[in-house]
Amino acid sequence: MARPDLRLLRASLDGREHVIDIADGCIAAIRAAHEPMPEAARLIDLAGALVLPGLTDAHVHLDKCLLGLPWRPHRAAGSVQARIADEKAFRRDNRIPLAEQGATALLERMLRGGTTSLRTHVDIDDVTGLNHLAQILDLRAQWADRMRIEIVAFPQSGILACPPVAALLDEALRMGADLVGGLDPHGIDGDAQAPLDVVFGLAERHGRGIDLHLHDGGEAGLSEIEAIITRTAAGGLGGRVAISHAFALADADDGRLGRIAEAMARAGVTLISSVPGGRRCPPLPRLRELGVAICFSTDNVRDCWNPSSVTGMIDRMSLAAYRFDLRADEALAGLLDHATAIPARALGLGSGAVAPGRDADLAVFEASCLPEVIAERRPPFLVLARGAIAWRAP
Repeated sequence: MARPDLRLLRASLDGREHVIDIADGCIAAIRAAHEPMPEAARLIDLAGALVLPGLTDAHVHLDKCLLGLPWRPHRAAGSVQARIADEKAFRRDNRIPLAEQGATALLERMLRGGTTSLRTHVDIDDVTGLNHLAQILDLRAQWADRMRIEIVAFPQSGILACPPVAALLDEALRMGADLVGGLDPHGIDGDAQAPLDVVFGLAERHGRGIDLHLHDGGEAGLSEIEAIITRTAAGGLGGRVAISHAFALADADDGRLGRIAEAMARAGVTLISSVPGGRRCPPLPRLRELGVAICFSTDNVRDCWNPSSVTGMIDRMSLAAYRFDLRADEALAGLLDHATAIPARALGLGSGAVAPGRDADLAVFEASCLPEVIAERRPPFLVLARGAIAWRAP
C-alpha cells in the first residue's frame, strides 16, 4: 500500500469515526480505525469532528464586491436597469484594482466558510471592456491552490442594448472565460430571441457552457425559460446550460411549473438560486421534487446591487431552511446536496462527496451531525483544498 501524504484520524462521516487517507490531492482510502494501514507522512486527529465535502458557490460576482472599501450606503433603485446604471456610474469614478476593492476579501471569507469551488460572473461591457476579466483571470491563478474558480463572461449591460458587447464576449472566451453569460432578453435587450442567438452561437463556436441571469417575471420570463430549454435540447447542450435566478418560476401556476420543471430536467438545464428574499424566489423544494437540478449560491455580496455580506454556503442553507420551513433532520441534511453533490454532477464544480477517488477538498466542523451545522450556522475550523490545509481556525 502506498504511503499517504496526510491521514485524518477519528473523522466523523456517517455518525461513526473513520480514518481518511489523502494522497496526491485526492482521497486515497476511507478505513475503519482498526484496519491495517500504511504509515502516513502526516497525521491530524479530528477527535470526532464532522467532515463534509468542500462547498460550492455556484454564482458569485468577484468583480463587483466592495468588501475592501469603506461602507458605501446602498443607493440603487429597485429595478434591474437602475442598478446597472448606478453600478456603471460607480465604476466610471473608481479605478481601484478588483483584488483591493473586495475580491480578495470575499475569497478569504468564502474559504473560511468552507467554500472551495465557485463560479463567478465577470462583467463585460462598454465601461469595463475586458479589464475586469483580465484581473479575475490573474486572481484565479493566484488562488489556484485554495479555490477552484470558474469564470462566466457576463453581459451585465445587455447585448443588443450595448453594441460592443457581442464582440467583447467572443474575445473574452478566447482569453480564458469558461462560459458565456446572458441577461434578461426581454427586459434588458427588448428582444426575446436575438440575444439568445448570440449567446448560443458563441457557446457553439467556442465549445463552452452557458449561464444566463433571468430576472424577468411573468409570462415574459416563463417564455424565456422555455426558449432556453428548447435551444438546449435542440443543440444537445444538456448539462452545459444553467439559468440563474429564474424569478418567473415564482409566478407560474402548478401546472405550468410542472411542465417547465419536467422539461428542464429532461433537457439537463440547471437552476442556480441564492434563495432570495421577497416574493420572487422560485419554489425550490417543489422544483427539487420535480427533478430539477438546483445549486445554491450567494450572488451579490456587499456591492452596488446588495449590501448583504452573507458569504457562507452553510448560511445559505440556513436561509433556505427558514424560508421553506424545513425542520426535520432529513430535510435539513438534504440541503447540503445543493452545495456539494448537485453542482458536482450538474456543473462539474467541486468534489461533491467524501469518497475514495474524489478530490480532497474538505470542510471540518465541530458538530455531531449535519443538521446541527445548518441549524446553528456553524463555521468549519479546518478547510482542506486538494489535500492541503487551506485555512485553519487560530
